[in-house]
Amino acid sequence: MEIARSEANPASVAKEAANLELRISKQFGSDKQSFKLEASFTAEHGITILFGASGAGKTTLLDCIAGLTTPESGRIVVGGKTLFDSDARLDVATQNRNIGYVFQDLALFPHLTAEQNVCYGLTKLTAAKQQELSSAIMESFRIAHLGKRKPRKISGGERQRVALARTLVTDPIALLLDEPLVALDFSTKSKIIEDLRAWNEAHRVPILYVTHSRDEVFALGERVLLLEEGQVVADGAPHQVMTVPRMETVASLAGFENIFDALVTAVHEDRGTMTCKLTGSDVELETPLVKARPGEALRVGIQAGDVLLATSRPAGLSARNIVAGKITMLMQRDVIVVAKVNCGVEMEVHLTLAARYALHLQPGQAVWLIVKTHSCHLMRS
Repeated sequence: MEIARSEANPASVAKEAANLELRISKQFGSDKQSFKLEASFTAEHGITILFGASGAGKTTLLDCIAGLTTPESGRIVVGGKTLFDSDARLDVATQNRNIGYVFQDLALFPHLTAEQNVCYGLTKLTAAKQQELSSAIMESFRIAHLGKRKPRKISGGERQRVALARTLVTDPIALLLDEPLVALDFSTKSKIIEDLRAWNEAHRVPILYVTHSRDEVFALGERVLLLEEGQVVADGAPHQVMTVPRMETVASLAGFENIFDALVTAVHEDRGTMTCKLTGSDVELETPLVKARPGEALRVGIQAGDVLLATSRPAGLSARNIVAGKITMLMQRDVIVVAKVNCGVEMEVHLTLAARYALHLQPGQAVWLIVKTHSCHLMRS
């Protein structure tokens, strides 16, 4: 489904970049189950990822921009055009906002051909103009040969391309994507995004892309906004937000399988590290130095893929953390072996199939875990 209804020609000549400026507040409910969306940011042209758990407010934020949900207060400006301003009592109707919106379910019309779906937002133009614009956008998204087919006769990736073409042919001033590629394999998804980037090099509009996928964040976005309970709690480049988490929400969503309560027991400023004891165990880890004092409670996040496993105690390593434990579980997930190791706390470790067989790993086996100092990411409790 598309929200845009512009009759402008999506010219191939690059135009001046547009920004999206947003500051909104919206309350849902008034009891203990209430939810409040409060967000403020500026998005430039290019892809900005909206990342967060289900219920964080990502889709609600898109709906406010599109005009499907009305904020209680705030201001939304796209490309210099004010779409909503509570102080000025301005609320531009959805059909007049010229915002492109592609939903997860695509909402293609099953009784229309691909070409007719693409032309849906151009009904006020002459047939010749509709043909000209639809042919150009379908060619750029590599679906010109599908024009006479109906959605049920084309693949999932091709349907995604038709949905994007239907929205982009109207030349929107911003594009909202609510997990439209979630069901596609990575290769198909990458090719579609490549074509979308090429389109945006000429049109230079802000694109907000909602996803739950860590892989999509790194592959697609130049910037990530992390939402939690209606608030933007982290903002930056993917490697800043996802690989150096400062909050447990970021860590769990970013793929940190191991998150532990810890207490700072010593600070070593001369070597840029600290010692943290994991709560409920005797395990002490050397971690990077952060602004914290002995006795302060923190959380330690460690990715399962950053933990090495040995069947005899290693020596002569640069890694500072060597922890004895016992395997409690081994489980294969595709080409990865997941090991759970009890070392006072339960640590998850990811191994290759080759590593499991070479080490003859079995539940109940004594092992040693090796964790580099900078694989320990510290967060506020």
